[in-house]
Amino acid sequence: MVNRSEELKKYLVPGSRVHLIGIGGVSMRPLGLVLQGMGMVVSGSDMNSSVSTDELIEKGISVHIGHAPSNIDGADCIIRTAAAHNDNPEVAEARSRGIPVFERAQAWGVIMQAYKNAVCISGTHGKTTTTSMVTHILMEAHADPTVMIGGYLPLLRAGHRVGKGDTIVLESCEYCDSFLNFFPTLAVILNVEADHLDYFKDLSDVQKSFRQFAMLSTGGILANGDEPHVKQALRGLDYVSFGLKKGNRVTAENICPDWRHMDVICDGAFYCHLDLQVLGRHNALNALAAAATAWMLGVPGEAVAAGLATFSGAERRMQFKGKFNGADVYDDYAHHPDELAATISAVRTMDYKRLIVAFQPHTYTRTKALFSGFVRELKKADLVVLAEIYAARERNTVGISSKDIAAKISDSVYCETLPEVTEYLRKNLREGDVVLTVGAGDIYRAGEALLDNADESI
Repeated sequence: MVNRSEELKKYLVPGSRVHLIGIGGVSMRPLGLVLQGMGMVVSGSDMNSSVSTDELIEKGISVHIGHAPSNIDGADCIIRTAAAHNDNPEVAEARSRGIPVFERAQAWGVIMQAYKNAVCISGTHGKTTTTSMVTHILMEAHADPTVMIGGYLPLLRAGHRVGKGDTIVLESCEYCDSFLNFFPTLAVILNVEADHLDYFKDLSDVQKSFRQFAMLSTGGILANGDEPHVKQALRGLDYVSFGLKKGNRVTAENICPDWRHMDVICDGAFYCHLDLQVLGRHNALNALAAAATAWMLGVPGEAVAAGLATFSGAERRMQFKGKFNGADVYDDYAHHPDELAATISAVRTMDYKRLIVAFQPHTYTRTKALFSGFVRELKKADLVVLAEIYAARERNTVGISSKDIAAKISDSVYCETLPEVTEYLRKNLREGDVVLTVGAGDIYRAGEALLDNADESI
């Protein structure tokens, strides 16, 4: 992808009119609000109305529901989400009129160049949680950061923040090589796995992208030294390693069995003690990455300990939603086998009688490419309720269904629609159960619908 930051800079100035295609998305919505705060006149469009589009309208941004050529009238430039391709009517119209079209990541790349510290947190999974943890730390340290997270953080009451300090922290996604438009002063790599295989050819291709991302950093690289795929990707590069194994520059000691309490050791010296509210080995690693990031930024260990002690999770990351018929209902964004493994492992430490996973695979290409991994991890639950695949940006050209996963798991049931998922859970949940609604689509609605009628179970 060609980096066009210098060209885009001419348009991201006060008074300029900017139109965002897909403005309701998790990183497009905060981008619209940040650009508005910088003095630009912002408009946008999205296929569906949502809480996000309602918030934008309330804040004075004109939002069109549905895509149409007339929506871009008056725009000086267009910024689009990665899901808006050249056949989008607004993109096609802009190109015919000669209005320049830029990518979302290019806009964030321009914005971050104004900061002394641009912390870009990447990885196949764990980005949202780790970016949220770093935000908690920097807020505790009174750094007044600017933040862009791909989810909702209760501390901010949003997924973004516009600060006046010299640090910006961004969740940095590899899909479509988006993060190659960034200008990090600190590039953080949590893990590297085969994912987004509708864009990348294979794991090696993903590793190549992460290596290019790391090489963009002007101030340092922080990477997971426990992960072979990360080490392969960064072979020959100089980086600070973090991890739970010996030999890393940042590691942990005195770890308790549920992974919530540990000492952080940096270059052999005690840095801080962590008491976490979140469970699981994966969250211990996320916290270690956040602490290592803070250490590299010169943040005192006391602020790290205090900041992480108040972090109880980002939205849709092992988020407790409520109770139904004596069962606890949680929601999680996991949409990769490794994420499923981490979530199921964490819940197994919570001593429930039955673990029920209501899973909605995300995109057809991912489901096909990682099929055996999904089957392997879902078998670890006591009961699996499979919703149909969430299409997102795709059409089912590979001929796959959640039925195919269900056929490989004996203790499973397939539901074609989300109301069917809710109804099945309503009839089958009992005291001592925990149910996880899991996936990057709208599976959370099945759990919320269940809880909306919780009084009927009393």
